[in-house]
Amino acid sequence: MKTTGNTIFMTGGTSGIGLELARRFRDLGNTVIISGRRKDLLDQLAAEDHLEGVVLDVADPDSIATAFAEVTARHTVNVLITMAGIMQAENLQDPAHLAASEATIDINLLGTIRSITTFLPYLQQQTDPAVITVSSGLAFVPLALTPTYNATKAAIHSYAQSLRLQLADTAVQVIELVPPAVQTELMGSAPDPSWMPLDEYTDESIAILQQHPDVEEILVDRVHFLRAAERENRHPEAVAALNSH
Repeated sequence: MKTTGNTIFMTGGTSGIGLELARRFRDLGNTVIISGRRKDLLDQLAAEDHLEGVVLDVADPDSIATAFAEVTARHTVNVLITMAGIMQAENLQDPAHLAASEATIDINLLGTIRSITTFLPYLQQQTDPAVITVSSGLAFVPLALTPTYNATKAAIHSYAQSLRLQLADTAVQVIELVPPAVQTELMGSAPDPSWMPLDEYTDESIAILQQHPDVEEILVDRVHFLRAAERENRHPEAVAALNSH
């Protein structure tokens, strides 16, 4: 994927990794359209960051269809980034966890699939098309606190692989962004200072894409501990280390 001259639509993007990546891509000479459920926040980011926003709830198929029609009426989009997602703690011994589990699947996994399904026929008609999915190091080594989040990210990893194989004879590039623990407020609380600083994560991710435009997975150094654990025959040790806190 080239890193300049694109028109990028991002599901999500009003905070955390999504917002910082949107800013970086904008500064590299791309047109970036972000989305989210809160119009007031989108308006604020449009004023402060000069990022165009579109109202979108990926849990609602009608909302995706409306956003697709709106953004493609104004722009020729060639890159889709499926950034929208939630991460919630769950106690699997408490039946009440099911509500969080269902919401996580609906937004993280089905929201990704719905968005790609809506945009893919359109992207196939564009020049230099790409889809960037977002999984996690937790797709490969689970954090016990967030079981359904881990499962959705593992599913996105597998889905991206299948999508890449099915699109092998097309021009659409499929890239998987695999973050480690990054200093964002994804879980609604202050980030752990031991996590990777957000600016360092985005710097390294963009650098990887610039140096390796044909990359299939964007893996910063910090995530290799998780991504390579099974291949290096140290998965039990990685699970223990990750969950020791």
